[in-house]
Amino acid sequence: MASSRRIAGAANKGRLDHGPPIAVIDIGSNSVRLVVYEGLARSPTPIFNEKVLAGLGREVHSTGLLARDAVERALAALRRFRALCDTMGVGRLWIIATAACRDAANGADFIRQAERTCRSKIDVLSGKREARLAAFGVVSGIHAPDGIVGDLGGGSLELVDLHGPRLKAAATLPLGGLALQDLSQKSLKKAEKFVEAALADVHFLKGGSGRAFYAVGGTWRALARLHMRQTGYPLNVMQGYAIPAKEALEFARLVRRVNPEILSQIEAVTDARRPLLGYAALVIEHVIRLSKPREVVVSAVGVREGLLYSALKEKEQKRDALLAAAGDLNLLRSRSPRHGEELIRWTDRFMASSGIDETAQEKRLRHAACLLADIGWRAHPDYRGEQSLNIIAHGSFLGVDHPGRAFLALAVFFRHVGLWEGELSPHLRELASARLIDRARVLGASLRVAYLISAAMPGVLPRAPLTVVRGQLVLALKGPFSALAGERVYNRLRQLGRLIGREVVTVSS
Repeated sequence: MASSRRIAGAANKGRLDHGPPIAVIDIGSNSVRLVVYEGLARSPTPIFNEKVLAGLGREVHSTGLLARDAVERALAALRRFRALCDTMGVGRLWIIATAACRDAANGADFIRQAERTCRSKIDVLSGKREARLAAFGVVSGIHAPDGIVGDLGGGSLELVDLHGPRLKAAATLPLGGLALQDLSQKSLKKAEKFVEAALADVHFLKGGSGRAFYAVGGTWRALARLHMRQTGYPLNVMQGYAIPAKEALEFARLVRRVNPEILSQIEAVTDARRPLLGYAALVIEHVIRLSKPREVVVSAVGVREGLLYSALKEKEQKRDALLAAAGDLNLLRSRSPRHGEELIRWTDRFMASSGIDETAQEKRLRHAACLLADIGWRAHPDYRGEQSLNIIAHGSFLGVDHPGRAFLALAVFFRHVGLWEGELSPHLRELASARLIDRARVLGASLRVAYLISAAMPGVLPRAPLTVVRGQLVLALKGPFSALAGERVYNRLRQLGRLIGREVVTVSS
């Protein structure tokens, strides 16, 4: 359980005790990035993240070489990143390099210089291993994934057919944004011929029909961010952002037809990414046409997170990423982490007796909401609901889609403010179905009862069950807990009873 883990020592009370932080330096064809994580965990939390757009791969296909200025820029970034790792006390450092370094004639020489600069061995990934780690990243961040993974970098495109945690087939193609720009001499028309020819040989793409396409990589995230801004989407969260395939196809065609600079909200994309948007749109357009997915889902986690996931023990890999993250926040921010865990079992018993239909997905969301229910307690009482909603809706959770985020945020919001929605943004509600909103109200109302009788302290809920018995909603407060009954408790119980259509009874002695 989460409560068995310790919080880090006196100097790090806001962090979990995973030991020294760990880090990954990713030397890509377009960017060089350092991410430092709190520790090796099922839901790793970044504590530092920085990238430099060095453009190592911009001339590899035309000259066969890494450009000298790009090498100098990359080495300067690596010197800084090594110093940052030393400053932060990083205990374990992975350094990986991808397409540009493995394809360029002077790639090996650059790697030797980089290893001296970093004082560490660098793992130059093969295309096959890069594809595998990208798929592992999706497995680590998407609950029960099923579809085609596409990781678009500066130098290459990795495609993987993914069924849950099983990788069925993979391919690596020279279709990265910088590679296409170089091969085509900055002509989208020429680039289209390269894309069509390369994708024609990936036969497993046809198996993507009706499934998801998981888009990984910075330029595809930039496209998705642009789409998000143009449509006025209510959540500024990339992970799990889903676009219906038809809409994604139309947007990709729009982006590659026009000069990106004239697109509305183009400032959402960095200057360095904008020239590559057309190539990224071209690739995803042809992938969608060939694979006919149901939707395009953005995965903000990829090769780096896949590398960390592959380093976990099998038992840890099988943990639910959402529940792991919610458990961590419960431990760090709740008045009593054990109380959050007791809420899970207390609401399990209530739901089982109520006759309310609940899917496996809804159950895991309810469990996560129980763990997150008290993370806003330090805020002023008038703002606990709003603050909790914002933390949850915009948190860096893995393993949850956007409707699920809305459910979690709404359930905890209702737990604090009641079922009145006057201050609630209507846009957040639009992300969740009517069924999920109803479940959020029921859970929020039950949590309001639980916190009133327990004061967020452990040991009460296991001995004060809430169940539906012979058609009545019964709260049992017996023995030493009988004095906890009162008018406020009864009023909240009655509110829950109205939601589920039950008369209410309190049993005490």
